[in-house]
Amino acid sequence: MARKEPAADAANPGRLKQIALTYKMTRKADKKIGLVLAAVGIVTFGVFLAIGFLIGHPIYLGILGLLLAFLASAIVFGRRAERAAFGQMEGQPGAAAAVLDNIGRGWTTTPAVAMNRNQDVVHRAVGKAGIVLVAEGNPNRVKSLLAAEKKKMNRIVADVPVHDLVVGTGEGQVELKKLRTTMLKLPRVLTGPQVTATNDRLRALGDLMSNMPLPKGPMPKGMRMPRGGGPKAR
Repeated sequence: MARKEPAADAANPGRLKQIALTYKMTRKADKKIGLVLAAVGIVTFGVFLAIGFLIGHPIYLGILGLLLAFLASAIVFGRRAERAAFGQMEGQPGAAAAVLDNIGRGWTTTPAVAMNRNQDVVHRAVGKAGIVLVAEGNPNRVKSLLAAEKKKMNRIVADVPVHDLVVGTGEGQVELKKLRTTMLKLPRVLTGPQVTATNDRLRALGDLMSNMPLPKGPMPKGMRMPRGGGPKAR
């Protein structure tokens, strides 16, 4: 046990430093965060203490109220910090990829599976809901990117449902802060082995494309790049 104590002591300052950093970042976007947390803690503690006096157990209810005040403040702080983080990420390139990267277990994400010269991009996530293509960028330009990627997915894994989402605040789009919730609400239609098989097929396609031999030096005049990573259908 004595060997674990230094490690635990070293971890505590790290956690406190992380909480302090998160608070500072949240306060930049949410100026009232300190007042809100104080109000939540005081009100929660006050209510339980008042109930304690009414039933004749102010000490017990006061201790319980203090613990619940910390818990309530932590919950409110977490939600407001998350909202502030999404507010800062909104509209930034790669924001959707960051959300997908933290979506949770059961999902395999691949950022930037398709992109154009305007930096509109499509990310891919595979889970029990099937394949989800998430686009961010100009809503008019990403339509062609999504259509091409969806067509490719239907050709490679025709038996797997493919969903497409566009991140944004316009009509028919999904707000960044609601992206994770929206994806988790999709109906689960695949089993674990089916998800694994789908990932293997997509990974094999990626390996095939990355290992495809390309000529060195200038491309011969009139030569065309292969499409789809394989021979054309006859």
